[in-house]
Amino acid sequence: MKKNSTFSIVLITLVATLGGLLFGYDTAVISGAEGALQTYFTDSLGLSSLVHGITVSSALIGCIIGGLVSGYIASNIGRKYSLVVAAVLFIVSALGSAFPEFLFFTRGEPSMELLITFNIYRIIGGIGVGLASAVSPMYIGEISPPKIRGTLVSLNQFAIIFGMLVVYFVNWGIAKGQTIEWINDIGWRYMFLSETIPAVLFLVLLFTVPETPRYLVLKNQDEKAMSVLNKLYEKAVAKATLVEIKSSFDNNKAKSKLFSFGKTVVVIGVLLSVFQQFVGINVALYYAPRIFESMGAGRDASMFQTIIMGLVNVVFTLIAIFTVDKIGRKPLLIIGSVGMTIGMFGVGGMAFSNTIGIATLIFIIIYTASFMMSWGPVVWVLLSEIFPNKIRGQALAIAVAAQWAANYFISSTYPAMMEFSGGLTYTFYGIMSLLSAIFVWKFIPETKGQSLEELENMLNLSKDKDQEKSLDEAI
Repeated sequence: MKKNSTFSIVLITLVATLGGLLFGYDTAVISGAEGALQTYFTDSLGLSSLVHGITVSSALIGCIIGGLVSGYIASNIGRKYSLVVAAVLFIVSALGSAFPEFLFFTRGEPSMELLITFNIYRIIGGIGVGLASAVSPMYIGEISPPKIRGTLVSLNQFAIIFGMLVVYFVNWGIAKGQTIEWINDIGWRYMFLSETIPAVLFLVLLFTVPETPRYLVLKNQDEKAMSVLNKLYEKAVAKATLVEIKSSFDNNKAKSKLFSFGKTVVVIGVLLSVFQQFVGINVALYYAPRIFESMGAGRDASMFQTIIMGLVNVVFTLIAIFTVDKIGRKPLLIIGSVGMTIGMFGVGGMAFSNTIGIATLIFIIIYTASFMMSWGPVVWVLLSEIFPNKIRGQALAIAVAAQWAANYFISSTYPAMMEFSGGLTYTFYGIMSLLSAIFVWKFIPETKGQSLEELENMLNLSKDKDQEKSLDEAI
């Protein structure tokens, strides 16, 4: 690589990871506001806990939509400008969620119509999250050299977790020392409004980064692609990389349909996404303060414990960043699955015995730490790698949409499941964690250290009838 090119690539990556930071910020901001939203909307209107669960999770509807359209948008306006669209949606959502009464309603007078309007603004933000969740790792994966691609894509997960940690601090700072009445009337609005700061920064910085060379080749803009590569690599390496990218597209001119390379690679991507959510991670993230309150902590203490959990998440995400290109993707996933299984079975056992205390907190930390060093970052690395260039946008869109659909199902059903049985709820997540380890062991290949085009050749599973048949029999 060119002298200082690694530094340039890292800077470009950091701009793209702001999409991940906003992904984390937008999805976790609800954790501090959900209690106030229940009082302000659900309780005052006499609505059920199911309606509250849907409200807390409504952004996920937008995430599904954003995930579904991400492939179309990224393939037509580019990876860079897809992120610009996401940034604008984040800004609109933050302002609208904070002040849903704007133009049409009277402040301080909750109604069903106002609740619907609030959810619409949350869905708009969710569309931004869905776009960013697919396009940010795609952008980073396409701009990164093979030897550090895993590390750089993992930075996006670090940004997601860091965004969650930042908003935990913000929510705690807003709520600290305030009366519950103030939080229920005003505080929750400031929590949502705070998102405008990173969203505006993201929008401005996006205009300083280039489009990815692989997208430019896809659009027959070879000269622009070469110009980008020349800024990042030595001339000979840039030329060889362009030839490799062009060869990938030229060799697969007829292979532009989703299942042109066989359905196995797409099914693997979808199952990776579904397992990442069915292990229950977003229950721990969205409802963290409430979980800690159920353990006997007060509101301020529960938000502070959430910050501790956020710090643990950051530390263990860093472990993944520094090991994913050394240990590899597959071993990290299996280790993480085992840790999550222990953590969730432990929480389930505590719930069955009605023993709530420090042991429960320890098991939750074991669970979230195991996820953050494995399934959190590594799934995004794999999703940015395993799909061939020609169908990457389409396939990643399907996988991300499936991920958000699974997220919505798990998150929206959590309150009702907990009313039925907390022990069974956490045991279910433990079983899913165990099954995720078996899935990785059986079906996930190791991808570290190879270019996207080399991986495309290795993962051209339409020619591998034995593996196709094995997966078909398994599912």
